[in-house]
Formats: sequence, C-alpha cells, structure tokens
Amino acid sequence: MSKNHATLIGFSAVILWSLLALFTVSSAPVPALQLNTICFGIGGCLGCFWLAFGSGFGILKSVSWKVYLSGTLGLFGYHVLYFSALRLAPAAEAGLIAYLWPLLIVLFSGLLPGERLLFLHILGGLIAFGGAALLVLGQSVSVSPTQSLGYGLAFLCAITWSTYSVLSRKFGAVPTEAVTVFCLAAAFLSLISHLVLETTLWPESTSGWLAILALGLGPVGLAFFTWDIGMKKGDIQLLGVGSYAAPLFSTLTLVALGFSPASSRLALAAILITLGAIIAAFASARTSKARPNVG
Repeated sequence: MSKNHATLIGFSAVILWSLLALFTVSSAPVPALQLNTICFGIGGCLGCFWLAFGSGFGILKSVSWKVYLSGTLGLFGYHVLYFSALRLAPAAEAGLIAYLWPLLIVLFSGLLPGERLLFLHILGGLIAFGGAALLVLGQSVSVSPTQSLGYGLAFLCAITWSTYSVLSRKFGAVPTEAVTVFCLAAAFLSLISHLVLETTLWPESTSGWLAILALGLGPVGLAFFTWDIGMKKGDIQLLGVGSYAAPLFSTLTLVALGFSPASSRLALAAILITLGAIIAAFASARTSKARPNVG
C-alpha cells in the first residue's frame, strides 16, 4: 500500500467522525453506555469479518495485553464521555469542545522525547481554548449545572482521546486488526456498566435505529480501522491537519439539519478552534523540517 493511498484511507475517518455528533443526537433517548455497547458491538463484528476473510484471527496472538488494555480503555473512555456530554449539553457546543483533541494531540506530542514545543504551539493552544471558552462563557443566559457537567465531560473527552492517540505511537508495529479486540472489549465493558448504572431505553423511531446502525458502521466502527491505517502508513502530518476540519463539518451538519441553531458565536468559536489547531500543526511541520534525518 502506497503512502498516498494510506493517507486517503485515513482521511475517510475524519469524514466519518464529522457525523458523530449528528448520529449521536439522532439516537436519543438511548443512554450513553447502552449506545456504547451497541455501536462497539457492531464495530467489533466488522473487524471479525475482516479477520475471517483476511489475515485470520491468529494474527491477534502476537499483540501484547498492554496494547489491548490501552486501546480498550481509550475507546471505551472517550465514547462514554462523548455520548454523555451530548446528552447533557447542546450538541454543537459540546461537540466543538470535544474536538479540541486534534489540538491537544499536537501539544502533547510536542512534549515527547525528541520533540519541541514552540511558541506557535502555545499560541495555537490559546486561540483554540479561547474558542471553547466563547462557547461556554459567551451565552446570554446562565449555564445550568447539567450543561456545565456536559461541557466538562466534553473537555475530558478531548483529553482522553488525545492522550490515547499520543500513547498509541509506541505501538506502531501492532497490526490494525487489533482494533477488533479494542471494540469488542469496549462493548463488553459498556454492557456491564450499562446494566449496573443505567435504565435501558430504546430508540423511539426508525430514524433512531438507523442512526445507531450508522454510528456502529461508521464513526464508532470503520473509522477506527481506517484511522489506524492512516496513522501507521500514511502522511501523519497531513492527516493531523485534516482532522481539524472535522469540528467544522460536524457543526455545519448539525446546523444545516436543524439540530442546532446558527449563530455568530458558534461560527466564531468553530473558526477559532480550527485556526488554533492549524497554527499548532504548522509549528509541528516546521519542527519536522528543521530536524535532521538520522541514519
């Protein structure tokens, strides 16, 4: 597989993730852990089909339990927080805060051995966080405790996924097929947690069922496999910049379909978050070009 081909495959994950908020809102009133269970179950089944008709299940034996634990907790934690945030706070605002993860990936990776954190990294971070603050603090009415909790969960969501993504760099040799185990294990954890903590609720319409199916097949299924391929075999820098378009696509979709009202505040926040992330990515690109090749 060529580098350009792998990059295009990775970009498909960005497009799918831009629909995550739309499908999540459409799946109401299904609670977060129950939604996690169903969607990861679908995603895990996709992986099983791939293994059955591809490299076979034996390839999973070479993967360390530490990799399985890290991947499972990353997927499980991120989506529990994400689904919960969009149940408690306005979808567009909570979704944009959660989409601080591309920026945080750039900032966190700058602290890794061999990397440098430049002024532009910090500037980009301040601009993007300004956008997030505009969402929460710029409202004309007071934010309810429930909404505040939703915004807080969305921020934790961004931290969880960015941390998982940066740590996953240590496992570059792990086959993408391992994502199948991540999904199935996350589905199992979600099921146990749902039975203990939640009341089972099902979609109230056909569109709700279709939204859940779409979530499991796309943003909470296929996207993890294609993103993994792109990260390991494609142009990582280009994919990183491309991921910053997801919050804009997500917000525009919600507004266009009537799930969130259009406003100048929302538009400005989206622009600030995306602009800050691109500035940080540009700083990383400059650092990469300046670093001499070794060996």
